[in-house]
Amino acid sequence: MTRPPRLEALTPSPEAARHLTPVRRLWYAAYGSNMHLDRLTCYLAGGRPPGGLRTHPGCRDPRRPARTEPVLLPGLLYFATESQVWTGGRAFYDPGPGLRPADGTGGRRTGEAELPARAYLLTLSQFSDIAAQEMYREPGEDLDLTEALTRGRARTGPGRYETLVCAGLLDGYPVLTFTAPWSSRDVAVNPPSAAYLRHIAAGIVAAHGWSPHQAAAYLAGCPGAAGHWTAAEIAALLDAPR
Repeated sequence: MTRPPRLEALTPSPEAARHLTPVRRLWYAAYGSNMHLDRLTCYLAGGRPPGGLRTHPGCRDPRRPARTEPVLLPGLLYFATESQVWTGGRAFYDPGPGLRPADGTGGRRTGEAELPARAYLLTLSQFSDIAAQEMYREPGEDLDLTEALTRGRARTGPGRYETLVCAGLLDGYPVLTFTAPWSSRDVAVNPPSAAYLRHIAAGIVAAHGWSPHQAAAYLAGCPGAAGHWTAAEIAALLDAPR
């Protein structure tokens, strides 16, 4: 198992952002159930994922990602609110103090939390349409990424997945994801469902080459899952029939 490629730190300035725009391709860093490619395909091409309760319309561009890479994002995964697709808590990304401007060292602080994610190389329209479907809206309008590229994050609305985060660059393309505007300290956690955890665990195994036990142990320690799911119970989900 090799360490994922290190992200190049984002330099937060209008001049740096201009070098990245107009954005035609970007990396979407999925950290929840979209880490599982089968689940992401339901957003791209339309459909209902196994264990899900909603059918998605799909993207304007239904093609599969051009590339996929494992990445580590600075920050924390936690589960909160109530999913209308899976029931139970949704996955959220809290960059916390881990995501900071470039400091010239290219390194991270000792002991800084990292979140395993799966980066998909997509078009801007695909990323925008996935974000719209995450908010139960019809796809069809491209997001303006200027503020996210300039400041590292941008709040495009009050919704749970309407805050964009740019975690850095990979092979010259920006690495973006979306999360809630609040932090993990500001919301009550909620344990995720079995079907949801299965997709996330399977995605970690496929993307990072972790063993089922490693992926399960990681998820069992995340706020919301901790104290409600054991590593053994989560690992067993990967062997259970869908």
